Amino acid sequence: MTDTLVIVFVKNIKLGTVKTRLAKTIGDIGAFEVYTELVKITENATATLPVDKHIYFSNAVVNSKWPNDFKTVQNGADLGERMLNAFKDGFKAGYKKIVLIGSDLPDINASHILQGLEALKDNDVVFGPAEDGGYYLVGMSKMIASIFTNKPWSQPNLLEVTLQELHNNNTTIDILATLNDIDNYEDLIASDFYKSNLKLQEKIQQLND
Repeated sequence: MTDTLVIVFVKNIKLGTVKTRLAKTIGDIGAFEVYTELVKITENATATLPVDKHIYFSNAVVNSKWPNDFKTVQNGADLGERMLNAFKDGFKAGYKKIVLIGSDLPDINASHILQGLEALKDNDVVFGPAEDGGYYLVGMSKMIASIFTNKPWSQPNLLEVTLQELHNNNTTIDILATLNDIDNYEDLIASDFYKSNLKLQEKIQQLND
């Protein structure tokens, strides 16, 4: 799959800067612990993929993460511009099918990403919808810059607005299974990821006693 690329967007795991909405209820250290676990899940989900991976960090490259993959820093004024620039890099490098994922999904695994890549054989665009109205995965088989411009980032109608615009332009689209990312305390305690991770529960309970 030499013409295929997976881009991973990762926030640098730094106290006070990750999962800020979640931190309002469980504190900065709790949010830091949660995000650390989510990044591990993302690493595991991408570890065995038979494709090139480019890891885009928010501030600075961390060499201990994704040790064998290309790493760089995100570039752009907002999320849309940063994603757009990452896709531009990928297409410029000669890749034909590119999927981008975030790193705060407790339920993501390799099959979601492979399904996204598979969908691009017959479609221009693929989305993995998130329960909050955004998306956890976006992929393209050709550059469609409008996906990332003038969009309501972090709003519950993000995917709806994006899809409407693409339908109006007769773009072919596939949609994957919906997953829940973890943005707040309710998301966290409802997730199987949290329920099954006793160590993480203990850490957060200790922090908030």
